[in-house]
Amino acid sequence: MKKRTVVLALALMLVAAASLAAQTYYIPLISKGFQHQFWQAVKEGALQAAKDFKVNITFEGPESEAMVDKQIDMLAAALAKKPNALGFAALDSKAAIPYLQQAKAAGIPVIAFDSGVDSDIPLTTCATDNVAAAAYAADKMAELIGGAGEVAVIVHDQTSRTGIDRRDGFVNRIKSKYPKITIVSVQYGAGDHLKSTDLAKAIIQAHPNLKGFFGANEGSAIGVLNGVKEMGKIGKIVVIGYDSGAQQIAAIRSGEMAGAITQNPVGIGYKTVEYAVKALKGEKFPKFIDTGFYWYDKTNIDDPKIKAVLYQ
Repeated sequence: MKKRTVVLALALMLVAAASLAAQTYYIPLISKGFQHQFWQAVKEGALQAAKDFKVNITFEGPESEAMVDKQIDMLAAALAKKPNALGFAALDSKAAIPYLQQAKAAGIPVIAFDSGVDSDIPLTTCATDNVAAAAYAADKMAELIGGAGEVAVIVHDQTSRTGIDRRDGFVNRIKSKYPKITIVSVQYGAGDHLKSTDLAKAIIQAHPNLKGFFGANEGSAIGVLNGVKEMGKIGKIVVIGYDSGAQQIAAIRSGEMAGAITQNPVGIGYKTVEYAVKALKGEKFPKFIDTGFYWYDKTNIDDPKIKAVLYQ
């Protein structure tokens, strides 16, 4: 009898262990792309959170931030696997809504990250306050060009929440606070540095008195920088970027770029998984989780607080 009791106890323990394993949460994260180091840093944070909270995640995105249809396909495929929760960074703040409605109907909590959607379906958005960050970039631009002159902007897109908010944050701050500064052009380069380079060169040709340029994400900023270089305008046009990456860091150290706004991409990834787990536990939290931003230039780039949020 004792032997039978021990065998039965072991069997029950195995069943319990199998049941516990079966309950491990699966949380796919669909990002806006993979072509920038920013997304690799977001992934790093998400993987760390997955380890800390003992959940399974996947992290994927299209090759280009212009590939809205491919991202929607990825979203549909993720939902077909019946995940416990979902993290989503929308390339198009409206196109994904029908699929997010499917998630809601299936009881799958949605956490938006980096870029929200025009819907109340996401329980929260883990992101930078992009309006405030871009407005700060505008203040820095005004300071660096002496409060007067022509400036231009290249944004990654006009469909994602980040593109819209960074454009509006910069443009509206200039218009409301700096009457002697004129924004002569706002263009969209799909976050592609080659396309953004061509746009930057065309703007410089059309506006030879341009004093400043703002690139609203990593690809846009590198495109702006390359355009300014190719037109022989380094030192004559103030370049301000957004995000980080090896090229921007090197350009800021050399003085070719005046400075940039950095987000906290590792924190964005970590918080997305953390709040997905909180949602699955039924916890309540705010509709927006501000993951913070910093201005960095060659005077503070080696500050430990700044170095912690920069990525190569």
